[in-house]
Amino acid sequence: MMMRVAQLTQQRTFRIVEETIGDPGPGEVQVRVAAVGLCGSDLHSFAEGAVGDTPCVYPMVLGHEPAGEVIKAGTGVTGWDPGARAAFEPAIYCYHCEFCLSGRHNVCANLRFMSLPGEPGFFRDYANVPARNLLAIPPGMSFLEATLIEPLAVVLHSLKLVALKPGETVLVFGAGPIGWLTVAALKLAGAGRVWVVEPVAHRRELARAAGADAVLDPTAVDVVRQVLADTGQRGVDVAVDCAAKNGSINQGIHAVRNGGRVVITGIPSEVQVPLDFHPLRRKEVAIFPVRRSNHDSEPALEMLASNPSLFAPLLTHSRPLEEVGRAFEQLERYEDGVGKIAITL
Repeated sequence: MMMRVAQLTQQRTFRIVEETIGDPGPGEVQVRVAAVGLCGSDLHSFAEGAVGDTPCVYPMVLGHEPAGEVIKAGTGVTGWDPGARAAFEPAIYCYHCEFCLSGRHNVCANLRFMSLPGEPGFFRDYANVPARNLLAIPPGMSFLEATLIEPLAVVLHSLKLVALKPGETVLVFGAGPIGWLTVAALKLAGAGRVWVVEPVAHRRELARAAGADAVLDPTAVDVVRQVLADTGQRGVDVAVDCAAKNGSINQGIHAVRNGGRVVITGIPSEVQVPLDFHPLRRKEVAIFPVRRSNHDSEPALEMLASNPSLFAPLLTHSRPLEEVGRAFEQLERYEDGVGKIAITL
């Protein structure tokens, strides 16, 4: 069967090619991709040619926030009939290493991730994926809404590291999709006052819609000074960095209270990241980097299904596969009030 594939061939350049796809193997399901959300890590690949210290290897296929429907099942697969609607988990785990066996699948020693070099992602019409990577979506949920399951699962995993107590104060850096989802999840989890740091005006307004109590423009105010003033020089209980740029990690360290926590969900562009170690040491701040999600897709689905009106404002744009490059440019330039943009197939 022939399919369209959007290949990233160099920085900022996509081409649409036709490829064949064979039948699904044992334990696999062949799916038709209907929609794929654009992620910040995809944008790193597009604009910078790497995700942190992992360089792109061209040509490669991005896209790891997919949803669609089942076409056919391979041998040994039951419970998935043609036409079944699902979201597709992009990470493929080995299930037998020490980390998988201890429940830490997100740091699997043999992890494969569909959209990294050598593992094509979902900017294509069809894919063969392990049946265990499918998550059924309810009839009332659109494919576009289902593309939020993967990023929301990452956010819910980050909240395990946040370890929020009712009423605790939180400073969130970035009001892109991950930051927006973080704010919404924090408020649902019982956070007290939440500050959001975001330089883009329309994203500050999106953050308010998600439940932010205060929004700060880092180009106009000294973020650390303002947060310390707002908290009587104590600092916030937790900083969650969904941007990891322009010194935000160190701002978080300076803005949290003694014994506070800094959770880093964003991916820095730099290979070596400067760290203000001594304030971290003096305050005995705990710092937690986030590695995707871990057993959080089902709770993410439940949260989306239970709160459709809350999450709807984030889904602002979609473009067809042929306009994938233009979609990345729109996201990079924050054009037209873009919140979350998806590719539709």
